[in-house]
Amino acid sequence: MEQYYYSFNDYLQAKYGTRVQRLSLNAGFTCPTRDGKKDTEGCIYCNEKGFSPMSGTRLTLAKQIEKAIDYAKKRYGAGRFVAYFQNATNTYAPCTKLKKAYDAIRHYPDIVGLYISTRPDCVDEKKLDLIESYSSDYDVWIEYGLQTSHDRTLKFINRHHTFHDFAEAAAMTAKRKIKVGAHVILGLPGETKDDMLKTAEKIAALPVSGIKLHVLHVLKGTRLEKYYNKGDISLLSFNEYVKTACDFLEIMNPNCVVFRLVSDANPDFLIAPKWINRKSEVISAIKKEFEGRRTKQGSLWRK
Repeated sequence: MEQYYYSFNDYLQAKYGTRVQRLSLNAGFTCPTRDGKKDTEGCIYCNEKGFSPMSGTRLTLAKQIEKAIDYAKKRYGAGRFVAYFQNATNTYAPCTKLKKAYDAIRHYPDIVGLYISTRPDCVDEKKLDLIESYSSDYDVWIEYGLQTSHDRTLKFINRHHTFHDFAEAAAMTAKRKIKVGAHVILGLPGETKDDMLKTAEKIAALPVSGIKLHVLHVLKGTRLEKYYNKGDISLLSFNEYVKTACDFLEIMNPNCVVFRLVSDANPDFLIAPKWINRKSEVISAIKKEFEGRRTKQGSLWRK
């Protein structure tokens, strides 16, 4: 079967030769746009209850890991696991606190990966030294929430960092035994397709080893909901997203792992677009679009 993009499953299967499942973990960290350091409102689209199964959990990390491993073994037949520190900003704490959180995985020999989701303005050399120290035992990634390369959009969505911050963090991280991932949202307010593809070009020129694509969606309890209800923003249609995702991936390095092709959300919190939860249909449509174009990820990549 034609491989139109380098999926996360392909990466894990090639590396470990068995089913590897990601475990979403909440270490109880916060964000500088919520605790008052930079802001208190957070990003305009963010409501953790809409996308994280561990939002608000009171379980210890050990209990979270054990529960998630048990579920993944029964549901997916997984034999190996990746610990994914997902909620909030997982480098936003002193190194002693970070080490205590990350060390929770050492008690579980079937965990083979340490993946840390964070912001590009919340790392430094000392924290990267700590994270790199796990690379002798684990596949280590830092996934940076970039969202877009356009500073005007970053300001509007209340990120409080710049594309330059991301480029610097990616360069610092990639010098080490740590792989760099980037999260991108397609369809952000005010962005044209050309804007989105410019983001792809900029990321493709950096030492980024993985990409996670999201589509802008509206969750209850967010500022984005207010804009949407007033008619101030528009959202990508199913077909627009499919074509834009293919355009984006054509520009990316063919060896860049695609962690996710489209975001989904808790239906209890999702306002629009509802189609994002038809995930298998979206993925199938992206493959068909590539097939019709006779292209694939990396077709337009410039070394």
